Amino acid sequence: MKVKQHIPKHLRFTLKHFNEKFPDDESCLEYLKEKRWPGGMAWCVRCGKDRKHHRVTGRPAYACDYCAKMISPMAGTIFDHSSTPLKTWFYAMYLMGSTRCGISAKQIQRETGVTYKTAWRMFKQIRSILSDDDMQLEGPTVEVDETYYGGKRKYGTGRPMRGDKTKIPVVGIAQRGGKVLARVVPAVDKPNLLGTIVEHVTPGSVIYTDEYPAYEGIKHLWKDGKPAGYRHYQIRHKDRVYVRGHIHTNSVEGFWSLVKRGIGGVYHSVSPEYLQTYLDEYTFRFNRRHEGNQQFNAILERVCERAS
Repeated sequence: MKVKQHIPKHLRFTLKHFNEKFPDDESCLEYLKEKRWPGGMAWCVRCGKDRKHHRVTGRPAYACDYCAKMISPMAGTIFDHSSTPLKTWFYAMYLMGSTRCGISAKQIQRETGVTYKTAWRMFKQIRSILSDDDMQLEGPTVEVDETYYGGKRKYGTGRPMRGDKTKIPVVGIAQRGGKVLARVVPAVDKPNLLGTIVEHVTPGSVIYTDEYPAYEGIKHLWKDGKPAGYRHYQIRHKDRVYVRGHIHTNSVEGFWSLVKRGIGGVYHSVSPEYLQTYLDEYTFRFNRRHEGNQQFNAILERVCERAS
């Protein structure tokens, strides 16, 4: 019996499709050129105006038709000054966008033949463009929760004590049925938690949290010089109550489960210095979970958007 494909046809982008669209470095370079300079029309610094550019034989560059000044589609992107083949970069991005829980640099090393150092640097560069620092969660209902990543808590279980450096505090905000963001914070205290809410949650939203005292005061927050008008409901996990009608934080806690199992199963350990970039990777994929295998194309779009 033929198994039904659960991904709609217009959202599929298989390895076969990838190899057909990007058979070699030339096709990858041409794609970048068309995305950054459609039709080869680009600004020429020597001419001081937009000029038509054509491909230079034997070089990953395009030259002005009038003065021959050369430009490269890779300049200012994560590919700049890299000797790694462009198709290898594209394949790494394809794998990163096609997996649910991530893929390790060691696996890229096995599949492409590059060194581990090269594979690690590629993923570091790719993650650097996946952040959504100015994201606004428009509600109308959002959930806020904090978690901790790292070693065992000093002196027992539960929330880390003040001064405990083994656990890294992270705050997450999830729009029900929509997007999510996760931020590493210095501490899960009232200034950091409420400050993150004001920065990323649209005024007038309904906010659900647990009973943590630092969330008190959400109803009285101001944004842009006027009351934010947040409505705040809490669920008491301390009393082993996890759902009371529409009041719960299951959406954001489900995301924490995905992140922790993904990091533990694929990467095993992440240093505090790079934890935010890994969170950016997971939120990028989660926020595009309805796009099927097209997440790879979203990463390519982000490469061109972030080009300097």
